[in-house]
Amino acid sequence: MSTSAAIARDLRRPSSLGTSSDQLLLERVRAGDELALADLVERHQHSLLRLALVFLRDRASAEEVVQETWVAVLKGVAAFEGRSSVKSWIFRILIRRAQTRLIREARSIPLSALRRSRLETESVVDLASEEILPPCYDNPEKQLIERETMRCLKLALERLPIHLRVVVSLRDIEGLDSGEVCKLLAISESAQRVRLHRARSRLREALKIHLTDATPHPRAFAAVA
Repeated sequence: MSTSAAIARDLRRPSSLGTSSDQLLLERVRAGDELALADLVERHQHSLLRLALVFLRDRASAEEVVQETWVAVLKGVAAFEGRSSVKSWIFRILIRRAQTRLIREARSIPLSALRRSRLETESVVDLASEEILPPCYDNPEKQLIERETMRCLKLALERLPIHLRVVVSLRDIEGLDSGEVCKLLAISESAQRVRLHRARSRLREALKIHLTDATPHPRAFAAVA
């Protein structure tokens, strides 16, 4: 399993929704079905927030962008022509709004924010979140190793330049194919391929260093047994 796939494994959450396609839900939204809108929001809300946090460090700003995205979806649903998947269309709306917010906030960052550590701000994924880590109740050593490994990978993802971070997030966490990513970001296939390779390589290197230097020693567990 690749390092990026490992991140995706723990970030993806099982859906409680039925098998209704996004396209069918969107058609129902067009007809004024509020339950269909609620289902569509439930299906994509977590992904949209993760994607917004790729661009925006502040969770409150990211949540506002997600809300703006859903408002834009409602306003634009009648004009959606189905030339891309519903998911890609919604992601495109969010990316445009997140980029606009990023530019606006970059012009008005207070000095106090510049002094804060990157670890004190909201990252692309919440490094302290318990719910995205798989339980290993029967093996404390394995649980600690997995937890620290995921923490390492998420921090490495956070430290990627934004143009690499957004590509690997869309491909390996959100599951979009290369064509969709190229359209969303308005980049060529070769540029997408190079950025994805660089991002994965940096994550792989971070994982290699972590596993070499930070694997817990068995005696540590014997001491607390």
